[in-house]
Amino acid sequence: MRRVRPGAAASHGGASPTLGSARAGGAPSRAAGEERALTSVAAGDAFESEKPADQPRLWHVTLSVSGGEAPLKEVRRGLEQLAHDHPFLLTSRYANDHAEIRYWEEARDLHDAAAVALRLWGEHRQTAKLPPWEIVGLEVIDRETYHQRIAEGYGPLPATPVGVHPF
Repeated sequence: MRRVRPGAAASHGGASPTLGSARAGGAPSRAAGEERALTSVAAGDAFESEKPADQPRLWHVTLSVSGGEAPLKEVRRGLEQLAHDHPFLLTSRYANDHAEIRYWEEARDLHDAAAVALRLWGEHRQTAKLPPWEIVGLEVIDRETYHQRIAEGYGPLPATPVGVHPF
């Protein structure tokens, strides 16, 4: 017995099914070479056994940015202003051409936490007078994974000391 993915055409006795013919269950099959429409599950959809999708969770975010060189004093001042504007900011490390920002984000799912993280630098660039750097890295992990990594001795070090520090 040959197993076939749902939605894929099955060949019986060497005959190729044609568009419009029906397979078992009444679903039409595809002609050879015809693309199958992909379906997906919406972000945040939960299985019945999972936690409700509308319950917020904590996510540890590490955002890395880099670009052309900028005066260290200006980078530090900008990151300090960002920490003031974004009160959940834990720690920032910086050099004259890159920075790393770590903080906790409360969000419904990873997609929401990542979306907020990807907007953080751009939305605060004007108000905090941050350098015109681009985001070059993003890690978003749930609280359990963060604490598991720390307990096992790998992963990002705990965000101490809190604040803005040079690399």
